[in-house]
Amino acid sequence: MKLLHFADAHIDMANYGRHDPETGLPFRVLDFLKSLDTIVDAAISEKVDMVIFAGDAYKDRSPAPTFQREWGKRIIRLSQAKIPTLLLVGNHDLSPAIGRAHAIQEFDTLQVPYVHVLSKIQLLKPEHLWDVPVQVIALPWIARSAFMADYETKIGENLQNEVFTKLQDRIVERINELIDESDTSLPIIFTAHASIEGAKFGGERLVMLGNDLTLSGSLVRNPKFSYVAMGHIHKPQDVNKDQQPPVIYPGSIERIDFGEAGEPRYFVIAHIEKGKNTEVEWKELTGTRRFIERRTSLTSDENVTEVLKSQLPKDISDAIVKLTVEYPREWDALIDESALRKFASNAFEFHLVKKPKIEARVRIPEGQVVSSMSPLELLGQYLDSAKVNDADELKKLAQEIISEEEES
Repeated sequence: MKLLHFADAHIDMANYGRHDPETGLPFRVLDFLKSLDTIVDAAISEKVDMVIFAGDAYKDRSPAPTFQREWGKRIIRLSQAKIPTLLLVGNHDLSPAIGRAHAIQEFDTLQVPYVHVLSKIQLLKPEHLWDVPVQVIALPWIARSAFMADYETKIGENLQNEVFTKLQDRIVERINELIDESDTSLPIIFTAHASIEGAKFGGERLVMLGNDLTLSGSLVRNPKFSYVAMGHIHKPQDVNKDQQPPVIYPGSIERIDFGEAGEPRYFVIAHIEKGKNTEVEWKELTGTRRFIERRTSLTSDENVTEVLKSQLPKDISDAIVKLTVEYPREWDALIDESALRKFASNAFEFHLVKKPKIEARVRIPEGQVVSSMSPLELLGQYLDSAKVNDADELKKLAQEIISEEEES
């Protein structure tokens, strides 16, 4: 069988840029939808037997109806093409409140043909998968808060960690039980939204919600699996590289922030056959929005703005650009921010992060000790070393405060 696997769509992550006047959608949302369209087009043109989305459709658990509509359009295309599609519930899809619907609930509620939402630990056999000759073991995001809610009284942190460890052990037991229940003549796909011991994180910790359930390497590398379709970590990787089964994080479908600036974006097509090694094709998503980050430190107060311009690449068109500059505090007025923004006007968005340096330590004159100096003298030392504007007025105000305190 031919499986298409992708994860971490986060289609409403609109933390940069403007809105498109034609659609009313943020341009960044259109970036994510462009990648999603590429994935859906590939599933249809490649005539895959199944699609697994391994969790996190949106940036949070309460997506706006407009974004739900756009996600739904793409999933309906897969349904209309009669491609069995499994949607795993991720941490961004799940509400921490017990009993509340998750973000992709509607596909189950409306019983959309050829679409199955995986919201609990379960084993799906061919009869549950529109007769595709494969089995799927699903592990959606397990909310620590929901598990701890079973305890009526508050317990200490150490005991909480102990209880959560036992939860992880119970999950492993349950997965092994499902493996034992499976048909040994058919391949098994394991899909989970979780972290794995030894997996490498990218910049996505900035958007992670909740505590991680970490799976052991031995669980996911079980030779009874033909393929492991993971979601949650945005850095593309095979945690079982050059071995079987492939344990794949395809990564997010678009760059979320500058932590992912240098990483290509992918989806994966896996060729699975019982008794044979699974072959994996990494399909790069081309045309994704570039993130360009540069850092510099000024060492001279001459031609400051021109020096900063030279730190940027020649081609920054339509890219999200960040320039971080460190400099002595007294050079602040030498940075012409408006000139830099004009120079970077063809970028999609330009961020200038200014980090003026402040003397880390106040040096006490030789022969003096801190204990011999009054609070006012110490304050004066600090204001002088930091080159604070209006230092004399601040010293006068401090003297008034100290005098009032002594009188009271």
